[in-house]
Amino acid sequence: MYAPKYIVSNAVLKNIGSIEASKEVIENAPLVPSFAKQFQSDAQIRTIHHGTHIEGNDLTLFQTKKILEGQEVYARARDIQEVVNYRNVMQLLDELAVKRGGYDPDMLKDIHRATVDRIIMPEKIGVFRTTEVVIKEEGTGKIIFQPPPSHEVPFLLDDFFEWLNDSAARETHAVIRAGIAHYVLVAVHPFVEGNGRTVRAFCSLILMREGYDIKKFFSLEEHFDGDPASYYEALSAVDRQSPNIGSREVTPWLEYFTGVVATELTKIKDKVRKLSVDSRLRVKFGEQVALTDRQMRLIEYISDQGSGGMNELKKVLSMVSEDTILRELRDLLNKGILKKQGSTKASKYVITNK
Repeated sequence: MYAPKYIVSNAVLKNIGSIEASKEVIENAPLVPSFAKQFQSDAQIRTIHHGTHIEGNDLTLFQTKKILEGQEVYARARDIQEVVNYRNVMQLLDELAVKRGGYDPDMLKDIHRATVDRIIMPEKIGVFRTTEVVIKEEGTGKIIFQPPPSHEVPFLLDDFFEWLNDSAARETHAVIRAGIAHYVLVAVHPFVEGNGRTVRAFCSLILMREGYDIKKFFSLEEHFDGDPASYYEALSAVDRQSPNIGSREVTPWLEYFTGVVATELTKIKDKVRKLSVDSRLRVKFGEQVALTDRQMRLIEYISDQGSGGMNELKKVLSMVSEDTILRELRDLLNKGILKKQGSTKASKYVITNK
């Protein structure tokens, strides 16, 4: 059985602490916008775009969005297919996330099938490689990554999945488990092509199954693609230690990986916190309160300023009519989130205290 070598360094500990703090805020925020689905949709679009872009896909974020909406885009057929495939991968992860039992190699193969459908030769789809592969530096031809021989792949994966399903290993924090899985599977390089997207998706699956999808508001791929040099260097720093994957100390990679998760969740936490006017609203309403986009902006302004009159609120929502603003305010009054002070044109709206 594979036994990962690492320590919970100060950096890892700090990152996990930040992750837990963000998770607590996001999951228990008293106000969550009614367009949470839009948050999820935006995160999914970013995941699909950046998850393929980091592998050489030339489509822009806008083009990716159009494809996912069913609109026509003029681009390389392969680039379009990669985007369609990764959307299918996201749907597959939702199914696998609720599948009973442990993890198994077939999950990895199923993700690979969805990832490279209609892109590589059919006989290589969802099949562990039986040939040797190397990654060479563009221009110089220098070998920068040489995964294990193909005959070792099944055994390495068996050892890895035995560890992943082990009861003792399940006591390890989910983000650390996902990080270890990410590194090991990239290092094994089980397929001829499509390893990066497949591995990152499997890593997401672990987070989803083990309680860290955090409402699906964030995209790790966006961070990786934003600074690919740091991503690949963090992997290479461990690769260079030893030809034997089991002998490598993965702490440097875990420091990087947990840092990425912490950074992305902090962004979401800060966004959610601005909407969380008062945690006592949760007590008052007994559940999270849904807001429209316009209501969210009104609440955010009133929360920041302490109150808001119509003249100020018209500037906050300058693109809509006064009647529309009044309709949104009436809904917030009816929900008991706001209360009105005064009855003249100079009246103010303030956050309701329980």
